[in-house]
Amino acid sequence: MDRKRKRILLYISAGILLAAAIYVSLPYYARQALIHLMPVIDDLNTFHRDTVHNTPSAVWFWPHTNDYNRHRLSPEDSAYLDELKTVAFLVIQHDSIVFESYRNGWNDSLTSNIYSATKTIVGLLAGIALDEGKIHNLDDPVSTYIPQYTKGKQKEVTVRNLLTMSAGMDWDESYASLFSVTTHGYYGNDLYKLVTELDVNEQPGIQYSYRSGETQLLAFVIEAATGQTLSKYAEEKLWKPMQAERNAYWLLDKKGGDEKAFCCFHTTARDIARLARLMLHRGNWNGRQLVSEKYLSEAMTPASYLKDQWGKDSLDYYGFQTWIMHYRGQTNPYMRGMLGQYAIAIPSHDAIVVRLGHKRSDIYRRELTTDIIRYMDIAMKILNR
Repeated sequence: MDRKRKRILLYISAGILLAAAIYVSLPYYARQALIHLMPVIDDLNTFHRDTVHNTPSAVWFWPHTNDYNRHRLSPEDSAYLDELKTVAFLVIQHDSIVFESYRNGWNDSLTSNIYSATKTIVGLLAGIALDEGKIHNLDDPVSTYIPQYTKGKQKEVTVRNLLTMSAGMDWDESYASLFSVTTHGYYGNDLYKLVTELDVNEQPGIQYSYRSGETQLLAFVIEAATGQTLSKYAEEKLWKPMQAERNAYWLLDKKGGDEKAFCCFHTTARDIARLARLMLHRGNWNGRQLVSEKYLSEAMTPASYLKDQWGKDSLDYYGFQTWIMHYRGQTNPYMRGMLGQYAIAIPSHDAIVVRLGHKRSDIYRRELTTDIIRYMDIAMKILNR
């Protein structure tokens, strides 16, 4: 072997050793992020998980309308769904499925990570805990339930602040950065330590700012108040009472660990639609009040006493872990996940739209990405049949 080839091999070997040394020195969450790269909707086997069981003998199945799936998407609408790698698109009206399309090899039995749409589930569970008196008052300090949460401005944070994303937590909302706190939360194995030790660097209760860590802290408040894991509480208070068609799954930060409450509930398109139905019916499920109408009405009303994310106007698009969409004269509460996971309640039409998929638009019109507007346009064509 000539000297030049030896030198090249030496450089390659040194580079490999250096890369290995750097990799080993990284924190656990960063190493996991390098292995798995960006989040995907079919990450069920990437993490440990808890099962949120249904009751197979008591399932309520969505009926079909008489004209079920007679609507034919225009070539332009179909191409748009495919462009953003849609896997499920459902339109429901008067508690019956009007239109249902599964694409890219998906079907009605496959579960998707619904990402931040999970936050609305946490908000519902907080309401149930309040209804039951386990959370005493939304204006209780978080320290009432998590006694060590008293460092600096932490002691000023209330449950209501967490519900409305106005707690001022030092949280960087970025999945694309290897060392962001969001990457740490998603890929790490120490969620409780992470969120309870973060500083609060803004005055709570003044301005809305989307921070996933505040949902995660809210989940720990619920667990402390109820004495149950989030998965078990959701199973007992929502999933079984809503007569879900299939088991759901909640991803954990480690085996036997904590639920990733800010991001990582796995369910099917038909079952996430139940949560929008619960919003439409003001917390009532087939005659049983699962969440009080009083709480849910407030949850689906913008927290207008806060400044919006730009700090200029009154907040008009976010309530208690629930988004509110203003669309062509409609006011629609909805659930929203990072890759375009949506469950939208349309009270004016007694309707629901569900979209699951791999991508969403990166173009914003104020707080909305343009894809959700297009999905609503497609749905309204179906509803106005």
